[in-house]
Amino acid sequence: MKPLTAIGLMSGTSLDGIDAAVIATDGAHILSTGASRTDTYPEPFRDRLRALLGRAPAAADAATIRDFTLLNARAVAALLAAAGLSPEAVDVIGFHGQTVLHRPEEGITLQVGDSALLAAETGIDVISDFRAADVAAGGEGAPFAPLYHAALARELDTPLAVLNVGGVANVTWIGDRGDILAFDTGPGNALIDDWMGARGGRGMDADGARAAAGRLDEAVLTALLNNPYFGRPPPKSLDRDDFADALATVDSLSLDDGAATLTAFTARSAALARAAMPAPPTRWLVCGGGRRNPTLMAMLREALAAPVDAVEAMGWNGDALEAQAFGFLAVRSLRSLPLSLPTTTGVERPCTGGVLHRSPARANGADTSKPS
Repeated sequence: MKPLTAIGLMSGTSLDGIDAAVIATDGAHILSTGASRTDTYPEPFRDRLRALLGRAPAAADAATIRDFTLLNARAVAALLAAAGLSPEAVDVIGFHGQTVLHRPEEGITLQVGDSALLAAETGIDVISDFRAADVAAGGEGAPFAPLYHAALARELDTPLAVLNVGGVANVTWIGDRGDILAFDTGPGNALIDDWMGARGGRGMDADGARAAAGRLDEAVLTALLNNPYFGRPPPKSLDRDDFADALATVDSLSLDDGAATLTAFTARSAALARAAMPAPPTRWLVCGGGRRNPTLMAMLREALAAPVDAVEAMGWNGDALEAQAFGFLAVRSLRSLPLSLPTTTGVERPCTGGVLHRSPARANGADTSKPS
């Protein structure tokens, strides 16, 4: 199949900004990865976006959703300029949008963003709404990057685990025959960020410094790990705020001890995931913002008792990886290839998905995004 050039856009549950990346793929193989960038949200807008979490959007939210979409359009324009590409050189944008509510047990997963507006602003066709078809077919709707992880790891020694530590943490286990298993392991950075925002005045523990200065409370950590989610077999997935009650559990701790205990919560919950894997990974590769936290990485190495490296050790771009994944999935959607599998989301059979929004600039011309 002819390779296509895609731009992937991702705004994760950490609510830190927009990742944008260029990728060339035929939907099965990664031909090349190109320029990437991260546009950090200004704090006032981050607060506006946070106000959308946990509920369906209302009419009063339209301005926030429009502004979010225009920020994505600006990210695309800046990426094209950095890459020296024209809009005509890009076949499709994979637009994940911002997840505001994820309740697959109720048949709900909501990502906001105006895809038609993005297509009009960029002059490029847009694929969005990646998760809805999976949830409608009985799947968890997450995690959604495992097929990209498997494509990246095609030549690596297995069994291997790719651990993505964003707001929520998820893992992709890749076996010796290319078989994969994926699920959310537990909290990622969201609880740490929320703790720091509530107690430290800023929404993150930069470089894990506060956690490094603190002492984890084993009794509190045991209470946190005594959550029925960890006893559920995969497939399983989480909403960003599913562990929000954990903040009350650590409320009696100091700022530093709370940061240490919540960071250990992320690491230990990842270690619990090993029990569900068909064979223990010989190596863990970490992507997402969590890989930049030295304290978390040290705790992961201790908890996992296996080699743990940031994905840059394999030459991958950890800042761009999730955005690349949605560019990859956009091409798979155009070619009606599965985006999820029974072993990644629990959907009954391999499931494609995504909704195409044609750019008005292309609607009456040649369809550059169709496979040949």
